[in-house]
Amino acid sequence: MIRMRILQTFDAGREAEFMKLEREFEKLELMHKDFPRGRRFCPVSSALPSNTLIWECDFSDLDAAHAALKFFAGNPHHEALAVQQRPFIRDVRIEFLESLF
Repeated sequence: MIRMRILQTFDAGREAEFMKLEREFEKLELMHKDFPRGRRFCPVSSALPSNTLIWECDFSDLDAAHAALKFFAGNPHHEALAVQQRPFIRDVRIEFLESLF
């Protein structure tokens, strides 16, 4: 099992706008069964700044996780929201974690 984690640090002064769009991404996941359904978190106590959104989802293998990234980039509904949200994003990092046991 591979867990893909997308970490987006956003402009703290634009949090309301960023999160409004993030709720739209969540609606896409819930309405369309093709979309990977991730969990969203914000740090409370972490090395990460509190204005970081963490989206994570489990996949069967690394190829499936990479396929999800390609799916996001190629989906017109996802891309339309991403275009609106990008101005608020300061940094993006993608992590892939392998389950050990």
